[in-house]
Amino acid sequence: MLDWFNAHKDLTGVIMGTSFGLAARVTMLRSDYRQYPAYPHGKIIHLALGLIAGALGAVAVPALYNKDYTAITFLALAAQQFREVRNMERSTLTAIDHLELVPRGAAYIEGIAVVFEGRNYLAIFTAFLSSLCVMLIGWWAGLAVGVLSLIVVHVFMRGKSITHIAEVEMVPLRLDGPNLYVGDIYMMNVGLEENRDIIKEEGLGFILTPKNDDAKVTIANMGQRQAILHDVSTRLGVYRDDGDPALLPIGKLGLKTGNLGIMVLPREKDIDKAYQAVCHVPLLEAAVRMPTKANRKSTEGNAVG
Repeated sequence: MLDWFNAHKDLTGVIMGTSFGLAARVTMLRSDYRQYPAYPHGKIIHLALGLIAGALGAVAVPALYNKDYTAITFLALAAQQFREVRNMERSTLTAIDHLELVPRGAAYIEGIAVVFEGRNYLAIFTAFLSSLCVMLIGWWAGLAVGVLSLIVVHVFMRGKSITHIAEVEMVPLRLDGPNLYVGDIYMMNVGLEENRDIIKEEGLGFILTPKNDDAKVTIANMGQRQAILHDVSTRLGVYRDDGDPALLPIGKLGLKTGNLGIMVLPREKDIDKAYQAVCHVPLLEAAVRMPTKANRKSTEGNAVG
């Protein structure tokens, strides 16, 4: 059996590379509390794309090994197709975002779309490396590199959360007449007595204190704020219906301190779960700003990119 693998390196490389490419995509494809991609049809689409990505990455190696350089054309075509996947995800999520009681927001949607595109490239990369090692060394090297690639892929799945840039503290809500405060941060004016009673009974308040100057700019981003409100409302529900603007979860900055005040109205008022929900909100790539990293060379008229 081992002699057959060594005698048919091309076929072995394609099979092993495709398998590890698909395995990488399966590892990265999960439906969590956000229920996206939906089960089962959404998963079927992405698993099929993962199989195609793995096959493209695996087949490219024997083709290039045999000096068939047109294989590069197929990889370029795959890149174009996966960009279309990104556009598809963006369009789908934007269309359904209008139906959410607490929307995701454009920045969150763009982050999800980028992740779906990037993970297909990771599947191609895994398949390519595994197939390359089979061709250059042997099947056992392809197996070892494939397993190592799956570990690396798993590490790449772990993005940063809000706790990487800010300290999260639960604070009481305070109503001074119609004025609502989270700690010392003014949130909004609540006109109706009925809405004030609901906020007193069901509302929870949090203050996010940025750990540095870069974090201050990041949590001030409207997209990051909306992601926090959406994630908490998705995990714990939201105590409102369409047409209740006064009961919409809200985030406001303390302009003097740079702290972010969050007021949410969860359907399930579980303090520990709410605190964990805020702590585990993903840090959006589109929201990250690093003004302290700027230097004179990068600000003297150089174009971005």
